[in-house]
Amino acid sequence: MAQKNHQKLRVGIVGAGDIVRARHLPALQRHSEVEIVAVSNSTYESGEKFCRENVPHATPMQNWAELLAVPELDIIWIGAPPYMHSAVTVSALEAGKHVFCQARMAMDLTEAEEMLTVSRRFPELVTMLCPPPHGMRADLLVQKLLAEKILGQPHHLRLQSFNSAFLDPDAPAHWRQHIEISGLNTLTLGIYVEVLQRWFGDITGVFARGKILQPARQGYDVIIPDLLTVLCAFANGMEGVLEFSSVDALAPADRLEIYGDLGTIVYDFGSDIVHAGRIGDRALHVAELTPELEGQWRVEDDFIAAVKSRGRIRPHPDFEDGARYMRIVQAVADSRARNEWVAIRSAA
Repeated sequence: MAQKNHQKLRVGIVGAGDIVRARHLPALQRHSEVEIVAVSNSTYESGEKFCRENVPHATPMQNWAELLAVPELDIIWIGAPPYMHSAVTVSALEAGKHVFCQARMAMDLTEAEEMLTVSRRFPELVTMLCPPPHGMRADLLVQKLLAEKILGQPHHLRLQSFNSAFLDPDAPAHWRQHIEISGLNTLTLGIYVEVLQRWFGDITGVFARGKILQPARQGYDVIIPDLLTVLCAFANGMEGVLEFSSVDALAPADRLEIYGDLGTIVYDFGSDIVHAGRIGDRALHVAELTPELEGQWRVEDDFIAAVKSRGRIRPHPDFEDGARYMRIVQAVADSRARNEWVAIRSAA
């Protein structure tokens, strides 16, 4: 193991998959004060391969518990699937480490609330979840349009998120279709709930229906839906229809339509183009995404800046934000199971 260097922020990676290799690692390596010290992957061999190919000075570990025992680590970077998030996060915080956790937050609301509760015991430690890229580029533009009241009083939104990822009936079950790995997280539900609640406030109730087109996949029984429709109500009085599918051939790009008593906003997530208009306009027009409004993927920079700030900066999404969307993920699962409207309690 490398010698302890107090000038460096020392990172241990738990789960070194595609997103870590392609996105997080290069961004972390741009920070000269950051050092990747140890890596634990699904197998020792895959961790060793990751280190050899990407961070030759890092040490591959047998498992995440062994990694957490390394005393000189400052940060635990969790890239593993949701089934590991709660256990690794809680152990890391109790060991005095800052935690960055890949989305989605946890398997279910119980785990998410445990993560949140433990993080509150260690306010000096930075905790951050990976934000979705969906809506990131034009996030400030949407917030500006809402602040300018272009909609008037918003009353209705419609989200469509369709793709063909699970359309092939002969394909094996993806890890996101394994409930023991992904938990109650379903398609892009949690991603878009995170975005919608940032823009429009809390969802206070849901009614959900789901369908599984291909329940048997090479010996595995899938119970996470291939299709999901959610009716929802917001605290601000809006009603919403959220539609998700992974079995739609030649599907268009994800799209959000928001309607108010004075105007309309439409967000095309494939192009990050926002159209807007008010009563009296001949048609919707492209809302200009000026450079000062354009959002960028800076999640690693934001997290490192927060750690270096020693508590002055709190990055988002934090565990409060995560528990907020996990309440909806849990409620959707409960609604499907009970075939009834589920009211969602606010945060404690």
